[in-house]
Amino acid sequence: MAKLQSLDPHTPMFAQFKEKTGPIVLANTFVVPKERAEVFLTLFRRQAEFMKAQPGFVSLQMHKGTADSQLLMNVAVWESTEALAAAFGSPEFQRMAAEFPDDIVSYPHIFEQIDA
Repeated sequence: MAKLQSLDPHTPMFAQFKEKTGPIVLANTFVVPKERAEVFLTLFRRQAEFMKAQPGFVSLQMHKGTADSQLLMNVAVWESTEALAAAFGSPEFQRMAAEFPDDIVSYPHIFEQIDA
């Protein structure tokens, strides 16, 4: 299973699930060793198909770091934190999450849009 780390140590992702808000953006940055990239993307695509079918899902995009980076970033829009938490906590999602190699590190964080 990938290691889950807090992007903001003062606000871990599971604490963010308690905030009743929406719409939200989940930005999840992954550190993926080059030799694991294809395995990671295969597993991620399967997991993404599951998430796309969940209530409250809006959209998803995956981005790759430039210049031979080991970073990949998933940006997913959800109607609410409740919808994301329900999908994330489902037994099927948890089974899929357990399949990711142990040497992958995930930095998820939930954001709200603000006016610039």
